[in-house]
Formats: sequence, C-alpha cells, structure tokens
Amino acid sequence: MKTHPILLFFLIGLCSLFIIPQMFSASGQETPSATKTDVRLLQLLGITPSSESIDYIQSKTQFQLHTLLTEQRHSKTWDLSKRIQKDSKSGLRMLFSVDEDIAQKLDALSKERRDLEQAVRAIEEALLSNHKIYIYGCGATGRLAKQMESSFWRPFWKNVKSTKKIWQKIQPHLGEAIESRLIGEMTGGDRALISSLEGFEDLQLIGHLQLEDRKVERGDVVICVTEGGETSSVIGTILSALDQWKKGNVSDPAQTRKKLYFIYNNPDERLLPFDRSRAVLEEPGITKINLTTGPQAITGSTRMQATTIETFVVGNILQAALDRVLRKYLSSKEMEKLGFITEQSLGKKLGDFSQILKQVQANRDAVAKFTLLEAQTYNAGHYSTYFAQEGLITVFIDSTERSPTFRLFPLDTVKEDKRKCWIQVWTPSSSLQDAWKVFLGRPFRGLASSFYRIPFEEKIEDAYLKRAALESLKNAGDDQQHLYDFSLSDFNLKNRAPKQGDLGVVVCIQPELDELKKKNSEFRKFIDLFSSRGANVALVLITDKSPEDVAKLIKKIPGIDIQGRDSLVAVHIKRRNDPLGINQQIALKILLNAHSTAVMARLGKVIGNTMTNVSPSNLKLIGRATYLIQSHVNDTLSRPQWVKLNGIQKPISYGEANAVLFDTINFLKDKKEEAGQTAEVALSIIRILESFRLKKNFPNTEALKVVKQTGLNQYLSNITTESN
Repeated sequence: MKTHPILLFFLIGLCSLFIIPQMFSASGQETPSATKTDVRLLQLLGITPSSESIDYIQSKTQFQLHTLLTEQRHSKTWDLSKRIQKDSKSGLRMLFSVDEDIAQKLDALSKERRDLEQAVRAIEEALLSNHKIYIYGCGATGRLAKQMESSFWRPFWKNVKSTKKIWQKIQPHLGEAIESRLIGEMTGGDRALISSLEGFEDLQLIGHLQLEDRKVERGDVVICVTEGGETSSVIGTILSALDQWKKGNVSDPAQTRKKLYFIYNNPDERLLPFDRSRAVLEEPGITKINLTTGPQAITGSTRMQATTIETFVVGNILQAALDRVLRKYLSSKEMEKLGFITEQSLGKKLGDFSQILKQVQANRDAVAKFTLLEAQTYNAGHYSTYFAQEGLITVFIDSTERSPTFRLFPLDTVKEDKRKCWIQVWTPSSSLQDAWKVFLGRPFRGLASSFYRIPFEEKIEDAYLKRAALESLKNAGDDQQHLYDFSLSDFNLKNRAPKQGDLGVVVCIQPELDELKKKNSEFRKFIDLFSSRGANVALVLITDKSPEDVAKLIKKIPGIDIQGRDSLVAVHIKRRNDPLGINQQIALKILLNAHSTAVMARLGKVIGNTMTNVSPSNLKLIGRATYLIQSHVNDTLSRPQWVKLNGIQKPISYGEANAVLFDTINFLKDKKEEAGQTAEVALSIIRILESFRLKKNFPNTEALKVVKQTGLNQYLSNITTESN
C-alpha cells in the first residue's frame, strides 16, 4: 500500500513540529511549562536544526564523548585563565602540577608491570625473528608514533652503524635494514603531521587500509595508541591486526595477545558504552594497557598528560627491548659505548619521570619569562620561529598541535604570499627535501589515492564521512611534502625572514650545546640573524651541564641579552643510561606543552581550563565543541547575578547547542576572509547569551563583531555586571 504524497508531506510536518523540538529540548522529552522569562532557544534564534545537526544528535551518539574522564575539567586548573592573566608563574605552577598525576600513575605501573614486560619480550622476539614493530596512532598519538620512529629508533641505529666494529657484530643477527623494521604511522600518513585530515579519524576502514599499505603482517608486533580509547581509526587498526591472525586460523587469545597491544587513557567503565571501544576491551586476544591519569590540564587536550605518559611508557618499552637484544651480542663495554651503562630495569626507568618533572618545575620562573615574551610577540602582531635539530619533532609536534587546540592558522605553505601562521619551524638543512629527511630520517610517506580511493567509495556508507574522506585524500599524497619548507633555504631566508619585534627560539638538546660555541654553526647563524634584525631571542636548553657552565656559554654568544629582553630556559637532565634520549625529549615536551598553553591562555584563548577555541573538524571535536557551548552557557545562566539581571532561563540542551554550532559552522564557511581564526564555540556562546539577554535574536554578524572586539573571555566577565 502506497502512502499518498500529500499525506506523507503532512506526516513529515508533524514530525518537525513535535519530534524534533523534543529531541532538542533540555531533557530530550516534552518540555514542562516555562517561567515568564524562559524562552525556547531555537525559536528565539529562528533556527531549524540542519540535517547535519539532526543526523549528529540521532545517529552519531557514539561520538558524543563528554562522559569520558579525559573530557572533564581538572580541579587543579579550574581558574587557569584568570590566574595566568594575573601571574604567569602561578599559572605555570598549576599546569605543571597536573603532570604529577603522571608520576602517580607510573609509580603504580612500576609495581604491576606484567603487560609492559610482556610488550618488551614481544619486541625482543620480533627483532630476533625479523618481524616488524608497527606503532599506530591518530592526531597527538599519531605524532607520538612518528616520534618513536624518527626521534628515537632511526637516530639510534644511525649511531650504531657509525660505530663500525659494533655494527659488524650486530648486523649478521639483526639485518642491514634494522632501522626500517619499526614503522611509526598515523592516521592520514606523514601529511597529517602538519594538520588533521577531516573524516579520516572517524573511519575504522582507514586503519585497516594503512595496516595493509605498510605491509604489516601476522606475526608483527602491533601497538595501537589512542588517548581517549575510542578513536575509530586506531580501533580499526588493532581489530584488523587481530583479523589477520583469525584468517590464518590462529584464534588462541594467549598467542595473539602477545603481539597485539591497545594503549589508552580512560577508565574501562567510561568506554564500555561505546560499541567500538567495547569491541576491543572485551576481546581476550588483545593486550590492553590502561594509562589513565585523570582529566587533562586543559579540558580534553590529550596532547598534554595523556600523550606524555604514552610517549614515556612506549619509549621505555622500546629501550628495554633493545637492551635485551643487544646484550646477546655485545660486551658490557660495547653496550656502554651505545649508552647502555647498566641493564635497563623497566620499573626503575618509569620512576625517572618524577625527577624529570622536578627539574622542569625548577625552571618555572624562566619559563614564565619565555611565556610572557612569546605572548607579547603575538599580541604586537609579530611572529615566532623555532629552530631545532635533535628536538625537532618534539618542537614540531607542540607547534602544530596549537592550531586545532587554540584555533590558529595551520603552518604556512610555500604558496602563501605572506605569513599567516603565528609560528614556523626551521631545522639546519639547505633545502625542503633535506629538511624532511632530517625530520623523518627517511623519505616522506603519503597515502596513494590509487590504493585508498576505491575502498573509500565502496565501503564508507555514511555520506558525510565518505565526502570528507575523499576530499581529504586529495591532500594526503606524496606531493604534499613540497608544500612545506622547514629548511634554511633561500626561500625562507627571503620570504620568512625575521623582522623587528619577532621572536627566534633556539632549542638545543645535549650535546648540541657545543654548536653554540662555534661561530659558524647553524645555531649561531640563526641567533645572529634574529638579533641583527631587532628580533628577540629565546634559548631552550635541555642539558646535563651545570647552571654555571651554561651561564659561561651564554656570555660568549654576542647579541644575547638574557638579563633584558631575551630569555633562557636551561633544564638539567642527564642522558646517562638513556641511549634513546627519552628523558630529555620528555622534559622538552612537558616544558613546551605548559609554555604554549600558558601563551594561549595569556592571549584569551582559554576560558577557565577549557579550550573554547577548539576547531570542530571531526565528529569527536564536534561533540566536544557542542558540550563546551552547552556547559559555558548553562554555567552563566545559573549564576545568581544573571538571574537577578535577566530572570530565570532554563538550561539549554545538548541538542540545542549542537543546532546552534552547526548554524555557526555554516555561517563562518561563508565568511572565510572576514571570520579569520574565529572559533565557532565562542561565537555560538555569545550569540546564545546575547539573545537570551536581549530576548530577541542576536544575529551571527553581530556576535562576530563581539568576538573580534571584546573576545569571549572579557564578554563572559562583563555579561553579569550591572552596567552591561
């Protein structure tokens, strides 16, 4: 029986009148009678929920992740934005204090490390049996995977091969291409190091395809890392690796779990409601390593504590495995030459973190000066350039992750006529191609459209995800490497040269400090270039030298005014018995994470301890942005001063916040040049609150003016004052 078209149209109309309003109401059920001052939000704004918003609320519940512990606000940093505006030292103390959660978790792990020791044995066996180690992540954990390969693994083997007698003893057992046996991969390939590729993170399919593309096979060790424990692409990778075993008629969990590892940072009970997470957590053939430390210093910013503990743990698992393998073939003296002074005790190595953190915290005053200097640089309309070699990936990760976290322009391409991104990163190399080799330790690795396009077209059912993935695939190939130049090329020295008021940041990790002594070193040339152009200079040194030796060294560098306009941060971290240099890189990561967060908080891009400038570029971030809008609006509506000035207003629902968010996203898409770096969250919050206050629609165009002229932070401070 066919439904008459007119009747069908009538039924659809009824649904829009009754079902959708209920879905977007504060309770999700019929809304009770409102008070005199209570106003229905979407009606007030004249918004009908878009098809994208309705689909998100109804069909994308698995990406609404505000219940996760990593998405909660940390009590130690609750009023970070206010504190850091008044006193950078105090704000940095708050940020560093959250890293103490990592030390507590590592202390517990050191006493119960069965699964960690099993992972060490798995890597040891893989190296001895000519198998691969595949470390995979997405976003911040994807950059972690790249760091395992390019900061730790490849430089170590380059050093081993330079010691010819030692290499001649090892080579027959481990093979000529040992440095290629560890693959660090991220969702979207090397291009995703620069910025995320929309649509990829939300696909389990891409994890499966990248596993196949990188020739990872049954018997290889697969370590999948996800901060939240719910990232689709990472889950797709570990489940595909398990499926390889099952297709080979190996279904014994005791066998597969020795090769397959899933590392994450949320309590299991918070993750089990999500189907994709449950598929891994309840799978006996996968070893789960839970590194939960609690909420992040900035709500949801898992680039901080979650990725720090993951980097430290995975790095030390690798280092312990190397120690065990090499001791089979080398003497104690030969091991010492490679940096292994004593046998690696995993429990003891995990305990090193507390001392690393103390050394970073001891430099809080120096970091505060550095933070003020960089914040003042951006406030005055100037730019910064970071210069690093051994610390390049750690510096690069912190720099690129500022963009999605705080809604900044991504790194400039060579096609840009003038600088847009506040920050750029250079390394000692003479050309674009050489810079990538310094960076990765190997050729650039993109995603070939010929391999991925047809599976995307045929196997992605969701129209939104298919469209996003196919569009992002156009920007994921090998050609992307030619768009980004991190070298000291003529192009950069001419088109990206420093100007008066800019900031040059030199990052040195021991033994690179010796380069600062040499007048003709690239490090000294960089310093001379910036100081001669009237730019400020900051030195960030991770060293085992004493403060006295560092002071003597700095005095020998002309053009540096540490007591005045310039800045010096010198963190004392020994490299003894740490051949991969994990401790020094972790110290640099902790320092830069706190510093860059503090800079953005000084610039008003943090409210309380929430990232209200987050870019809603994937389903997870759309959910985070929605929750931020709902939380900040409802927090304001509940304040006694608001009620006194404007009356009682019922809290807005998650669905209403999402409808406004999508309306804002579409508005800003049409206003690219005018909107600039405007955050959808800030604009949505201001529009909602102003509409409630004025009791009429406050349009996006007017809200955009408030965002630009006042900013969300100041607006929220003003909104409940009598004079408003």
